[in-house]
Amino acid sequence: MKTVIRLLALVCLFPCLLQAQNRTLHDFTVKTIDGEDFSLSQLKGRKALIVNVASKCGLTPQYEQLQSLYEKYRDRNFVIVGFPANNFGQQEPGTNEEIKAFCTLNYGVTFPMMQKISVKGEDMAPLYKWLTQKSENGKEDAEVTWNFQKFLIDENGRLVKSIPPKTVPLSEDIVSWIEEKE
Repeated sequence: MKTVIRLLALVCLFPCLLQAQNRTLHDFTVKTIDGEDFSLSQLKGRKALIVNVASKCGLTPQYEQLQSLYEKYRDRNFVIVGFPANNFGQQEPGTNEEIKAFCTLNYGVTFPMMQKISVKGEDMAPLYKWLTQKSENGKEDAEVTWNFQKFLIDENGRLVKSIPPKTVPLSEDIVSWIEEKE
């Protein structure tokens, strides 16, 4: 009887596991920093770099390279999407309005910025659950370890890999990935 129950449980769980692994970035809708819905399905056919950002971090100057990368490749089917998060050392304490002003005034950010979210813990945003859990993305487990962790997403919305926070946006690893198949 126990074997039958286990078998039934597996049969019931298997489709759920497959469905989770079949999800892509394009299945999510998030809020822009201005509070508007933003369907990530708009990014179909484009490579994307997803990054959690913070205004008061030692890595905050990476905004400059993120903006340079975006300017160089945005017309070549590439986009950066920034997600402010206050999960590490309270280094993103501001409101969405304050964050937007900071990014615009200090770094001239024009790539899409979303509302502040949580990228770890019990209140982790659904998108970040997908990015960080192999059971969700079908690729890898990738804990967000600090601000400016980067996730590379292919044109089909599939996770390619995560890039550690200290790896600069203009690194060879990221640039060569963007330029693949051009």
